[in-house]
Amino acid sequence: MSDDVLADLAAATGGDGARPAGDGDAVAGVRPRYVAAPGSTEEAAALLRVAAARNLTVVVGGAGTKRDWGAPPRRLDLLLHTRRLSGVVEHAAGDLIVVVRAGTPVAELQAKLAPAGQQLALDTPLPAGAAATVGGVVATNSSGPRRMRYGTVRDLLIGITVVRPDGVVAHAGGKVVKNVAGYDLGKLFTGAYGTLGLVTECAFRLHPLPAARAFLTCRTADAAEAGRRAAAVLASQLVPSALEVDAAPGGGTGIAVLLEGTARGVRERATATRAVLDGATVAEEPPPWWSSYPWRSGDVGLKLTAALSGVPRLLAAAGEAARRHRAPLAVRGSAGTGVLYAGLPAATAPDVVARIVTELRAEAAAVGGHAVVLTAPPAVGERVDLWGPVEGLDLMRRVKAQFDPDARFAPGRFVGGI
Repeated sequence: MSDDVLADLAAATGGDGARPAGDGDAVAGVRPRYVAAPGSTEEAAALLRVAAARNLTVVVGGAGTKRDWGAPPRRLDLLLHTRRLSGVVEHAAGDLIVVVRAGTPVAELQAKLAPAGQQLALDTPLPAGAAATVGGVVATNSSGPRRMRYGTVRDLLIGITVVRPDGVVAHAGGKVVKNVAGYDLGKLFTGAYGTLGLVTECAFRLHPLPAARAFLTCRTADAAEAGRRAAAVLASQLVPSALEVDAAPGGGTGIAVLLEGTARGVRERATATRAVLDGATVAEEPPPWWSSYPWRSGDVGLKLTAALSGVPRLLAAAGEAARRHRAPLAVRGSAGTGVLYAGLPAATAPDVVARIVTELRAEAAAVGGHAVVLTAPPAVGERVDLWGPVEGLDLMRRVKAQFDPDARFAPGRFVGGI
């Protein structure tokens, strides 16, 4: 039967777009049976009709930069690769809009937009961001420092083309012919971890490239002082594009401010920022830690959120947890939006990780936020609830049932076992 399935998958993808899976195709440690790479929305629809007829479970993969995010799939038959779903479909420079296929690396898209003096104002945090695809960024709702000025994926995504698990193609939003009534597909699919279907094309609104930029950095002795300085920047009229903090284990807390605009405007605002930050250094390039996650592949990675006023408390709580448990916990992220990331080495004992996550989850909740484990070694995943308490879980399950009633897309990868 497996040969028949592979033949059907290959036929759906033009004859040579399917193969048996190998060890390098595993998703969070689970190896699929097959890998298929459709070259168009039409091929993707045909492929998913085969998957539905054969009752195959499906996980979508792009560059693989976040393949270990989320829980392992309960079952995995088909890894649907988006590498052939790449390229710009349309760039309406006069309207500041681009339509791009989901498998396109974000860096490649930026390079194509730059000659027109335009950009997709999304940062893809390193090291994974160097290869991250448009579809992967949408699926995980990834964003970096400049979300403070330009917003997140949900703010920039204006249209989307998706293929439902049953193989039906749907469109919503701008730059498309047909809209689907009842659901905002862009917002639903953003951050859904590929559990609702396959994204094949996205339409984004663009922004002009700034004429000049400057990074102002300084370092403080503790999180409390960093919080006070960050609050002073936020209370000023400086209008930064990003305000980031970096709390390295045992090394104080760094602050970095990004200013963008005209050359004269940036110079004047940099002078004012130096006064607020008491002698910060000015450079055209960011500090080495800028827009990068504080963990390496295989480590424990967390996302912490808080109201802006709660960022100093959350930073201080992370530092205290690191000292109490003697763990090298690194924290980095946006003091300007209340989104922080924390990392622990893979060798950290699972019970220590569990205690730190419990403590940070309580602190985040106390300041209006959440703590989510994005990625972790299997031993940690078995001990820790990756998602924690989530409001609206019943509604999320009903939406999942509407789009994927047989629970074949990324089963178990998302919150609540969705």
